Amino acid sequence: MKTDTEHGLGRAVLLLAHVAGMIDLVALPVWVGSALIGQYHLSPPLAGAMVTVYLAAAVLASLVFAPRFHRHAPWRAAPLGYAIACAAFAALTQTTHTGAMAALHAAAGFGAGMGLSFIHGTIGRSAQPHRLFAIVSVGLGLIGIAFIGVAQSLVTQHGGAVLFAMFAVLMALATLGTVLAFPRPVALLSSSDHTPGVLKIADPIAAPIWWAIAGLTLMAITQSMVFSFVERIGVDRGFGDKVLGVLVALGFINLVPPVLAALLERRLKAFTAAVGGVVLQASLALSVVWGSGFALYAVATALFVTPMIFTHTFVFGWLSRNDASGRAVALTPAMLMSGAAIGPVVGGVLVAGFGTPSIGLAALLVCTVSWLCYRRAAHLLPGAPQAVPTPAAAH
Repeated sequence: MKTDTEHGLGRAVLLLAHVAGMIDLVALPVWVGSALIGQYHLSPPLAGAMVTVYLAAAVLASLVFAPRFHRHAPWRAAPLGYAIACAAFAALTQTTHTGAMAALHAAAGFGAGMGLSFIHGTIGRSAQPHRLFAIVSVGLGLIGIAFIGVAQSLVTQHGGAVLFAMFAVLMALATLGTVLAFPRPVALLSSSDHTPGVLKIADPIAAPIWWAIAGLTLMAITQSMVFSFVERIGVDRGFGDKVLGVLVALGFINLVPPVLAALLERRLKAFTAAVGGVVLQASLALSVVWGSGFALYAVATALFVTPMIFTHTFVFGWLSRNDASGRAVALTPAMLMSGAAIGPVVGGVLVAGFGTPSIGLAALLVCTVSWLCYRRAAHLLPGAPQAVPTPAAAH
């Protein structure tokens, strides 16, 4: 069935595939804690290593396929990636051997990263990439809340293999959807466009794009580094069961930033959102780690993911408008999942060696470098469109 990125069915397929590719980041607490540690009885380091293998493979796939996005038909490549992930997760339900589990985690991560790269590249070549990315982000938030609740209950009742079965079903649905109705990308700017400052399909990815990518990747590292320890910080301060309530509230609050980003698309410059977002992220990180009292902890924790989601939507739109090939946004899995893989490890080393307060200092340092990256990107590409260009403004 032929659809495009402006068609309702095409957008639904992109939403489904985005959720399938990103569900790992939503499901991490159940995946590591409830399934691998609680049901498979793996040690915490080994359980963490399994997920790290998955994320590393997804990053590798994104690094391999994103620079070649414009050379492949995404309606063929994306289904293949999700099919690989589906097969690997299905096989994971049948083994408890740690070596086999690690290999299958790698295969699943590579397949998911491959599929997701082509999904994000396609979203980037839609007519309204900023708004479409906001839509799929809201969808991930809504489905993620339901998925976590169901997965936690089923894993507790029926064992860890159920989680992998749920992953396999989700990947199968993404495979089926992308086979039957993958939307053809509708590029906002074609390779024949002569808009000054906009990278054409044949051009190499230029320095300003890489600086913006670096800024977003560093924000992802800060988020995972701090967020991995918010539960432990709350428990250590004696907040007990209140921490769970804060994390539940965070899940619902995360639905707000993509909606807000969509509403402010034409009113806020991309780099204003970026530099403001990273400053807010640093402030919330310091409040979580160094703050005193439950009220400050609860507010800062519940809002902590908001700057990343809000900023990412604006940066995604900016990258889409300044790289007509879709290669830059196809790197989205590498940006997010490298942060998810690096952050917890760095945070764990810092906590073990210097105590929890050291995470706050590290977050401040990383956020400062991220801020500098965004400023550098804005300086190198000052003439880039900062709001959504209209057809008349594209000449």
